[in-house]
Amino acid sequence: MQQLVWIWGLAALLMVLGWQWQRRRDNAGIVDVLWSTGLAMAALLLAFTGSGAVGARLLVGVLATAWALRLALHLWGRVRSEPEDGRYRALRAHWQGSQLKFFAFFQFQTLLVVLFSLPLAAVVAHPAPAAWQLGLALALWIVAVAGEALADAQLARFRNDPANRGKTCRRGLWRYSRHPNYFFEWLHWCSYAIAAIGAPLAWLGWLGPVVMYLFLRYISGIPFTEQQALRTRGEDYRDYQRRTSMLFPWFPKD
Repeated sequence: MQQLVWIWGLAALLMVLGWQWQRRRDNAGIVDVLWSTGLAMAALLLAFTGSGAVGARLLVGVLATAWALRLALHLWGRVRSEPEDGRYRALRAHWQGSQLKFFAFFQFQTLLVVLFSLPLAAVVAHPAPAAWQLGLALALWIVAVAGEALADAQLARFRNDPANRGKTCRRGLWRYSRHPNYFFEWLHWCSYAIAAIGAPLAWLGWLGPVVMYLFLRYISGIPFTEQQALRTRGEDYRDYQRRTSMLFPWFPKD
C-alpha cells in the first residue's frame, strides 16, 4: 500500500507540471507522455521495493520501464513537433477551454497510473515464479514491444510524406488492423499476467490486459481516435473501417 501511495504522489506532481505545460502551450498531448513516464517511475519504484524473487523484480524493473520509456519518447517526439492532437482540440472546444476540467483530466491520469501499477505490483511480490513463466513473459514482451514500435514507425513514415495528407495508412501492420499499435500495447500487458501466475495476488496481473482492452476498445482509445479520423478523412476512413479489423489483426476484406 505504501508503494502505491508513493506512486500516486509522484504521478500527481508530474501531472500538475504537465497541466501547467499544456496551459502555456495549448497542447494537452503531453498527458500521454506523462502517463507513460509515470508508469516507468512506478515500475522502477516497485522493482526496487518489491518483496518477491529477484527474477520477478528484474522483469518489471527492466521490461516495464523500457516499454514505458520507449512509448513516452515516441509520444514526446510527436507532441513537441506537431500541433495539438485533434482528439484534444475537440475536447478543448467541447470544454470551452476550461482549465479546471483539464486539471481534473490530468489528475484522472494519476489514478490510471496507480491502476496500471497493480499488475506490476503483483509480479514484484511473486516469491518464486517458474522459469517457464519468466521465459514466456519475456518472449511475449519482445513480440509486443517490437510490434508496437514497428506499427509506430510505419505510421510515422506514412504521415511524414506530404503526398499522404488526408489519406489513411494501409501499409504494413496497418493493412491487418486499424489499430495495430493498440493491439500490441494490449498484448504487452499479457506478459505481466503470465509472470504473476502463482503470486499471492495473481488476479491483479490480469487487470492489465482486461482494463487496457476496455479502455482501448470502449473509452479513450479507439472511439476517440476513430472519431477524429472520420472528421479528417471522411469516406476514405469509412472504407478502411469496412475492410479492416478494428483491433485484432486479420486479413482485410476485398
